Amino acid sequence: MARGQQKIQSQQKNAKKAAEKKKGQGADQKTAAKAALVHTCPVCKTQMPDPKTFKQHFESKHPKSPMPPELVDVQA
Repeated sequence: MARGQQKIQSQQKNAKKAAEKKKGQGADQKTAAKAALVHTCPVCKTQMPDPKTFKQHFESKHPKSPMPPELVDVQA
């Protein structure tokens, strides 16, 4: 019966390791996603990952506002 106790302990140990690994990965993905959002709309403060998306957003959501200088030469 000694093997039964070892099996239970091993399962608990592996479950704990898996939970820690899963928890660590979730935080990494969130921080990576936040780091990718580098462009911020000056009107509504929405963040976008690239200038092309930023220009499309600005043209569709804020057509009456003047275009920011960093978006003038971007191809949408």
